[in-house]
Amino acid sequence: MVDMSVPTVTLNNGVTMPQLGFGVFQVPPNEAFDAVRTALEVGYRSIDTAAIYGNEEEVGKAIRASGLPREEVFVTTKLWNSDQAYDDALRAFDESMARLGLEVLDLYLIHWPMPAVGRYMDAWRALQRIYEEGRVRAIGVSNFTVRTLQRVIDESGVVPAVNQIELHPRLPQAELRAFHARHGIATESWGPLGQGKGLLEDPVLARLADKHGRTPAQIVLRWHLQLGCIVIPKSVTPSRIAENIDVFDFALDEEDMARIATLDTGERLGFDPETMNMA
Repeated sequence: MVDMSVPTVTLNNGVTMPQLGFGVFQVPPNEAFDAVRTALEVGYRSIDTAAIYGNEEEVGKAIRASGLPREEVFVTTKLWNSDQAYDDALRAFDESMARLGLEVLDLYLIHWPMPAVGRYMDAWRALQRIYEEGRVRAIGVSNFTVRTLQRVIDESGVVPAVNQIELHPRLPQAELRAFHARHGIATESWGPLGQGKGLLEDPVLARLADKHGRTPAQIVLRWHLQLGCIVIPKSVTPSRIAENIDVFDFALDEEDMARIATLDTGERLGFDPETMNMA
């Protein structure tokens, strides 16, 4: 039996966001509708997509098909790199909203900083305008580093509500999480289960799974939650979609958390945010 009481995180502008949501990165459009519909049926109330994923339209259709009141589903999408110029960002937001079929978005993120291109401040100003117009409830960033976050704060005076970053036991991002904590930025983990690159086969996680009568994936998701992170696992398998939200009726102890800390290798599975400049 899934415990449906997903806790919420209060963002720095007072908006509340479910701490565990459903991600659709690399979910093909022809599978996204069923995956999101299943997620909503088993209790997820937060869906994370992006313009570059190519499945915003299917996400919107699944939300409408769920029959859930709009205010009960927290929806995030992201601005792609090629649209960081101010006017392009405004247009891209309109296009995402049309695909999603929404009038108001819950959270809009700049997908990557692309510091070598140097347009993320233009994009941030566009997001501020969209927020001030009431078309999005919160704005934030994704894959920003301490350096790029500090520039956003210093030059705009507006602190992002969220920074969505690669975060898993092999890359726990302690320094960046500490910066977030000091500035009131919520940490959101992408790739939380290691993207199928062997993390879930680690013997440390296997032993903890045996100890708690859980799967390694459930152990890792519980670890994210106890760090205080927002987490967005993805799957297209109905049983795993249900399994990933069934993590609220057990807890890891200090020894468990210390064991997971030994898995830190600093290994990235995705791009380095300081050098990624893919448009």
